[in-house]
This record gives sequence, C-alpha cells and structure tokens, in this order.
Amino acid sequence: MPGAAPPTNGAGATLVQRTIGRIERAIESGEWAVGDRIPAEGQLVEALGVGRNTVREAVRALCHTGLLEARRGDGTYVRAASDLNAALQRRLRRAELKHILQVRLAIEREAAPAAAVHRGEDDLARILSAFLARRRADESGDPVAYVDRDLEFHRAIVAASGNPLMAELYESLIESVRDSIASLRPSWAPELPGACAHEDLADAIARRDPEAATKAAWAHTRTVEDAMERMKEDGA
Repeated sequence: MPGAAPPTNGAGATLVQRTIGRIERAIESGEWAVGDRIPAEGQLVEALGVGRNTVREAVRALCHTGLLEARRGDGTYVRAASDLNAALQRRLRRAELKHILQVRLAIEREAAPAAAVHRGEDDLARILSAFLARRRADESGDPVAYVDRDLEFHRAIVAASGNPLMAELYESLIESVRDSIASLRPSWAPELPGACAHEDLADAIARRDPEAATKAAWAHTRTVEDAMERMKEDGA
C-alpha cells in the first residue's frame, strides 16, 4: 500500500474521499487483485495514516459501489478492478445471455484484426500457448479446463489489440464471458460452420493478416450463434 498521506485540514468527507482514492489506486494498479482479501482495518489505519472511522467509511463506500465485498466473518475482498468494472458487474447481473454474447462477440470481432496488426512477439506467444492449451483441454473432455483455456485464448487476443479500453471492457465482462462459454459448450459440434475458427484466427494473427482474422472472427460468431439456436431447440 502506498505510504501514508500527508495530514490535511480539510473536512472529514474530503479525507474519506482521499482514502477512497488511495484504495482505488491500489486496486487499479494491481497491488490488490480481484479476489484478494484487503488488509485488516488496523493495518489500513497504519498504512494510510487515518483514523478507524475514516477507513470504515471509505471501505463501506467502496462496498456500496461494488469495488469491494465484505464477507461476514471473513474480511473484505476486491470484487472488481475498477469503477467501470464494478458498474458493468451490476448491470450484467440483470442482462440476458443473448445480450451478453452479442457484446462479447462484438469486442472479439473488433479485437481480431487489431491483434493481427498490433500484436508483439510476447502477445503471439500467449495467443498460441492458449490455443494449444485449449485444444488439449478439448481433446481431454474436461469441460472446466476447456472453458478456462478458451477464455484465456480470447483474452490474449483482446489484450493484443493495442486498445487498452477495449481490453478493460472485455475484462469487465470476463465472468459473464466464462459463463457464456460454459453454457454453450454442450451445444458445440465440430461439424458446425466455423468450428475451425480458433485455429484460423490464431494463424491469421501469427501471419499479421487482419482480413483473414476478421473472416475467422465472423466464422466464430456464426458458430456461437448456431450453438445458441441448438440450445433453444433443446429447450435450454
């Protein structure tokens, strides 16, 4: 945690806001990652150089916005990586699967050609590693591993797009994307059009071919849409 803030003669509300800002920066910088338990109240008081009431008000406010989550008897945890993430999480809880999928696929379609243009060697290594891990998980028949590796693959592509805002939006959707992959996997069939889209996509990005990447991304979209139709037919 950053060192204690200098004393201020401002009102209590200002001190609380400053404390909130410092906690937010610790989260946004990755010092406290999503899922981490934040330091206990006494440790925060010492690290921030403010009173217990100030810390309590700041933590309470951040729990209200959805950035933190207080768990009775277990401490307080980081729930979202940013205000944007927290706001989207609240909205996503009311969204339908088909709408989440539309947003997810729109981001992935935009990211694919951008990644083909902007990806670095490290980006490509992560994309190819995730692709191979996804293939192994698919062949093993492990649905949990498959979902995790498929998600890794798409995250790596979006991260390679060169657009940090797009990457942040996608990260904000990540748990909903995970759920959508898991829900559609039983309807996935290799004979569907675009079933090889992931391999084509990885290849296009490796060759720095944005047109081929766009084509593969649209093929993937059609595969997901076909899987959704199968779910409807099965009464899912």
